Amino acid sequence: MNQPDHRRLLGAFIRAHRERLPPTAKAGRRRTPGLRREELADASCVSVTWITWLEQGRDVAASAAALARLADALQLTSAERASMFDLAQKRDPVPARSQADLPGDLLTLPSLFTAPAYLLDRTWTVRAWNPPAAHLFSGWLDDDTADRNLMRFVFLSPLAQVVIADWPERCRRLAAEFRADFSRFPHDAAMLALIEELSVKSPLFARCWQEQAVLHREGGERTFNHAASGVLRFLQTTLLVASQQECKLVCLAPA
Repeated sequence: MNQPDHRRLLGAFIRAHRERLPPTAKAGRRRTPGLRREELADASCVSVTWITWLEQGRDVAASAAALARLADALQLTSAERASMFDLAQKRDPVPARSQADLPGDLLTLPSLFTAPAYLLDRTWTVRAWNPPAAHLFSGWLDDDTADRNLMRFVFLSPLAQVVIADWPERCRRLAAEFRADFSRFPHDAAMLALIEELSVKSPLFARCWQEQAVLHREGGERTFNHAASGVLRFLQTTLLVASQQECKLVCLAPA
């Protein structure tokens, strides 16, 4: 079997989703299923030739903005839309939806673990955590008045410099990991505001951010200095949530 070309895969995807849509009211009776290319082109504000060449898998220029209009016209779900942009090798220009209200089953995930676990949203704000995490980060997660953003805690809280054993190195790594996420949402207003705030309030963050280092959250051993329990070592693993891929479940297993 020959390796499929991404242009042909994209063309087959667009055609299949065009043909599944009901015809317009003025279309009348027809033999071909779904929308005509002319109708899709009109709904997407593009030319019929452009639609035709896309479906044929030709090497045609397709801007992210045009693909976004096409996705709206095809009435794609979020998963279908992401798949289309992956096939087109483009980044969706439409910002990710707000995470103000995360589903309850997602917020209960940390409680399923006996070791420290917490859930981060796109801006790295802790949205849920279990009692072991509250104990580990005593003075932060167990404080009802504390800001829950992990980046603010690490870079701005004096407590973080005591609790995190290798604080300067962890700061550099966190800044590089946060940049990897920021690169996916470079126009996100909340992330931009957070970066601006940290750059002003934390000289260390400003230096780390200017270095342009990028890292994935690879996990590994983490050491903490706990006021009551002494030195604690964990193996950190970060899991991505399939239904909310901007969220991260961070688990700390005793090392």
